[in-house]
Amino acid sequence: MKKHFTIGMAGHIDHGKTSLTKALTNVDTDRLKEEKERQISIELGFAPLYENEELQVSVIDVPGHERFIRQMIAGVAGIDLVVLVVAADEGVMPQTKEHLEILDFLGIKRGIVAISKSDKVEADFLDLVKEEIVLELEESIFKDSPVIMVDSLSKKGIEELRQLILAELGTLESRDTKGPFRLPIDQVFTVKGQGTVIRGTVYEGSVEEGQSLLILPKNLGTKARQLQVHHKPAIRAFAGQRAAVNLSGVAKEDIERGDVLVSSEQFIVTKTLDVSLRTTGDLEHIVKQRMPIKCHIGTSEVMGRIVFFDRNEMGSENGEILCQLRLEEEIVTKRGDRFILRRPSPQETIGGGWVIDPKGDKYRFGMKTIEELARKKEGNPEERIISALMESKGLSVNELMTRTSLPEEEIIQVLDQSEFNEYGQGQYTTKRVIDNLTEEVYDRLKEYEQANPMRKGLNKAEVIQGLQAVSPKALLEFVLTLGEEKDIWKRDGQFFFTADFAPHIPKNWSKRVEGMLEAIKQDSLQVRYLENYLQDAGIPETIRPELTRFLHGENWIVPLDDKFYLSVDIFTEAVNRLKEHTGTSFEVADAKEILGLSRKYMIPFLERLDSEKLTRREGNNRIWL
Repeated sequence: MKKHFTIGMAGHIDHGKTSLTKALTNVDTDRLKEEKERQISIELGFAPLYENEELQVSVIDVPGHERFIRQMIAGVAGIDLVVLVVAADEGVMPQTKEHLEILDFLGIKRGIVAISKSDKVEADFLDLVKEEIVLELEESIFKDSPVIMVDSLSKKGIEELRQLILAELGTLESRDTKGPFRLPIDQVFTVKGQGTVIRGTVYEGSVEEGQSLLILPKNLGTKARQLQVHHKPAIRAFAGQRAAVNLSGVAKEDIERGDVLVSSEQFIVTKTLDVSLRTTGDLEHIVKQRMPIKCHIGTSEVMGRIVFFDRNEMGSENGEILCQLRLEEEIVTKRGDRFILRRPSPQETIGGGWVIDPKGDKYRFGMKTIEELARKKEGNPEERIISALMESKGLSVNELMTRTSLPEEEIIQVLDQSEFNEYGQGQYTTKRVIDNLTEEVYDRLKEYEQANPMRKGLNKAEVIQGLQAVSPKALLEFVLTLGEEKDIWKRDGQFFFTADFAPHIPKNWSKRVEGMLEAIKQDSLQVRYLENYLQDAGIPETIRPELTRFLHGENWIVPLDDKFYLSVDIFTEAVNRLKEHTGTSFEVADAKEILGLSRKYMIPFLERLDSEKLTRREGNNRIWL
């Protein structure tokens, strides 16, 4: 499959990130008037860097000014590789060091150091400049990263940097496009004639045009009306891509940066996180128990408090601290997500880490809680397998080995437990997933039955299509069979319906339909057009075709053709009368004499006998079968 990556341009203000992005992509990412006037980046900027049949690469230019640290964190949270831009004439600055720590806390492992503005420094001093910068980065994630000299104005080193980026990305695994879709929103705006549009980096999964989605934590239902990747229409967007999604049914005012666009309700909305935290190396102020903090996770920025269980304050610590974040607002997150903590006032980065459990509980102060968090952090094999299966719904043993880093024998041993089910060809899931999908299928069937009471159920293909975005098709087939075996729903051919459902006429029309059927019966074989009866009964045009199909399907009326319908009792009586007064065969004249019908009704009546396999026509005769 095609790989999709997003790289970030990070570094101190005025070190040339935007100019370097423009030199690489021919796109000026400073779009705002204020950005042009002040010549600094305020919002995240995006540009396409490279694309062929196997690879697509995007660039995020993140603001460098300390006042826009939130935008910087929101940008780098979704990147796969970072280019650290350091100006040759200034070197590593304090703000650069803070960016380095943030990149480290966010788990960015791969980077390139681009020494910009190299033409501003005499050639004889460039090696010395490079040596000093490399020395400054010795304790960072850029310790063994490639270093390249570039100049955006003269284009020196630009093509070499492009090739270096592609080479580094070639060694990386692309993000998971198979799991549920998740896109943390970092921009919301409106387009005239189109409505609300959001932008963000697809963290995982994929999204397609027309797909039903949710905006969490607000729980707003919406649809992906249109998609764009780098200002070009797209049918689908994948993990690792920058995407713009035109949403239906929601206003710009309903959404904000920090909300998350997802394809499934399985993503956790929470305010209490158990976390593993590391602090910065030069923390200026002591962090005290339950002190207010600002938590950056994904693209959200939420106030909260930090809760320790083994101390009452924290300074610049070397190791890991297991603690809890209690937030003031709900966020969307999952185990393994990275976060940054900052002090609201005076502003400084406290540290960062990853989420152990997005649904933390209330614990007592003491080492017993720390031991419990440590166990939870490691996660026993069963918990890790369940977590992987809850996310992906169904996985093979090989896929579970990749997701959990557990050996095959251990996985097989866990899967033997009653909590797990095998389906399809060597695919596994959990009873919780099956229960959730069973409930989802049941709710969809119930919803369909309420909207379409005269139909006999929902077509299997529609059931599967409606849920295939959140679950593998083979698993849905398995759940449908299981639900039928347990009598949760029933099946008639390709149609599924809940166990207690039977097609019926809506209560508000039942009396009118009864009157209409009686009128048809009273007119015996000399009926008027069915449309006349429907109109006389006051049946709305919108439900007439559905009602006609229902009455025919339930064997209450018999069509002579597409206009004339007889009461089934009258039709049966006429057939019996004709049989009684004829032998093994009869002619049209015989039928006319016995039933007293004009040719207008007689020919359609006889043709109906043929189509019902009651008679067979041979020349002028009809043979009873």
